[in-house]
Amino acid sequence: FDSPNKNEELQNFIETLNHTLGRVQVNSTQVVSDLEEEFDTVYSILDEMKESMINTIKQETVRKSHELQNQLTQSTNALESAEELLEFANNALHIADEGEFTKAAKQIKDRVTMAPAFRLTMKPKATDNMTHLMVDFSQERQLLQGLKFLPVPRAPEIVLGDCLVIDNEVTVTWRIPVEDSKIDHYILEYRKTNHEGLPRVKDEQCWEVVDNIKTSEYTLQGLRFDTKFMNFRVRACNKAAAGDYSDPVTLETRAFNFGFDSTSSHLNLKVEDRSVEWDPQGGKGVDSKVKGKENKGRSGTPSPKRTSVTRSPAPRGARDRFTGESYTVLGDTSIESGQHYWEVKPQKDCKSYSVGLAYRNLGKFDQLGKTNTTWCIHVNNWLQNSFAAKHNNKAKNLDVPVPDSIGIYCDFDRGQLSFYNAENKQLLHTFKVRFTQPVVPAFMVWCGGLTLSTGLQIPSAVRSFQKTENGLGGSNSSISQQDPSLLILKLENFAQV
Repeated sequence: FDSPNKNEELQNFIETLNHTLGRVQVNSTQVVSDLEEEFDTVYSILDEMKESMINTIKQETVRKSHELQNQLTQSTNALESAEELLEFANNALHIADEGEFTKAAKQIKDRVTMAPAFRLTMKPKATDNMTHLMVDFSQERQLLQGLKFLPVPRAPEIVLGDCLVIDNEVTVTWRIPVEDSKIDHYILEYRKTNHEGLPRVKDEQCWEVVDNIKTSEYTLQGLRFDTKFMNFRVRACNKAAAGDYSDPVTLETRAFNFGFDSTSSHLNLKVEDRSVEWDPQGGKGVDSKVKGKENKGRSGTPSPKRTSVTRSPAPRGARDRFTGESYTVLGDTSIESGQHYWEVKPQKDCKSYSVGLAYRNLGKFDQLGKTNTTWCIHVNNWLQNSFAAKHNNKAKNLDVPVPDSIGIYCDFDRGQLSFYNAENKQLLHTFKVRFTQPVVPAFMVWCGGLTLSTGLQIPSAVRSFQKTENGLGGSNSSISQQDPSLLILKLENFAQV
């Protein structure tokens, strides 16, 4: 029974319960507000429909009334005309003169023929029936009486076995336990953490949100794995509601993270968080007795006009700064076991730089590749271009183009250090080494700068290459196995003063 761990787990659970309890009231108030808003919307729609239908009835009433009124007026006028004609006919009966009577009879005939009463239809143009404007709410009433809360989508289940973490990408896959055709989209949330197991309420980063995912799988790309783990959870949404979150899962995203050890940096190097740059003004004006003569005339690094420099006061326990012509800075994290990968991108106009590994006991005047405790590849763009692997004061020219960025792979346990073109993962060189103590990433810069990328997983292409090329030889073998003519070649290419 692990009491401290159990207590911590219980405390975390209590914090989660308190947090959930507080959110219940907040969420309850919110859904009441949302419900009132939905009903207000329905009331508004009904009021609009009622007003529209009343207007329709009014318009129909006006139309019928207008048509019937016109008929009534026409009929009244026709009746008055008929009564006048009847009176004229009645008077004509008393005419004694035959000619006058005949003339009156003809007038009566013509007036009867033209009388409006005989041309009028005796059917009303409109009825008094208004039932065609009645509504039947029986179905709607039944529907409203059966109104229920919209079924909330079930919480998805993240399929842990189908989740994939590779090449600084994370693919998360989930499924719905019960088929739901109403689901419109999913929301994925994630956050970085250094704690294994369930997410914690306190001391955690905020959840990052990816909305409107239409499939049951999503890939997060371009991540920097600067924590040991990442938490993930997902919820389903229909048109009106979002369901509960899935049970969260924690995926391991461990990668090699380190920065520059500024306490080791040469004073002519300006070190920032993820970059180092040559600074010719660094250390000027500082009293110094160190002249860096130990390496005069045999440096693999071009020698600019020398500046008297000295190491700055270092914090307690810090190593001495590199000095002289060792324009070097080390990484702040040792490698003692396992497999690790990082990348370095030089500035386009950088005249000289080296990247590789070194033991921490590297002397402050030592240069990368000039000792048996350093391994590197070196790029020189000053006076004479060269690209070579260097170790123990020996060099091997690399007959490949210098890449825009370099990937460094270290397998400490198998004693292997490999360099790759970071873009296409082409192998540049491999050292086979029996490491006898921890190593640290090491960098040399002169007239230019380097940008460091860490938090990177070992690329799948590199892993595949290492599996198929175990026991490398030939052009990729250690410099220590090369013939002595390489030393002469090295002297021709690198002896610049």
